[in-house]
Amino acid sequence: ELQQKVEETEVLKMELQMLETERVRLSLVEEKLLDVLQLLQQLRDLNISKRALGKILLSTLESCRDPQPGKAQLFEVLDTLQQELAACELLHKQPMEQAQSPRSLANPLVISC
Repeated sequence: ELQQKVEETEVLKMELQMLETERVRLSLVEEKLLDVLQLLQQLRDLNISKRALGKILLSTLESCRDPQPGKAQLFEVLDTLQQELAACELLHKQPMEQAQSPRSLANPLVISC
């Protein structure tokens, strides 16, 4: 009976570790998504055309067509999209520090469709 309790404890520890790993992964995805949304808001404020945004999105999806081994595809797409949007910021002569430091925005993030 004691051995069974030890085994159950080990299983619970493993499950807890898996949950913690998933929590960290989701936290990273959430952070990257927030960065992307803030860049989109900045581009919207610059009145970037829908066509230009569409090209950025299509370029991102095309470059992420074949997932790289060992990298979560969702995070890869978000990361690539964030890089593409930040590069677009450079074209509009926006400081890169602002594009990479989304916490500097005082307004809450609201993107209307």
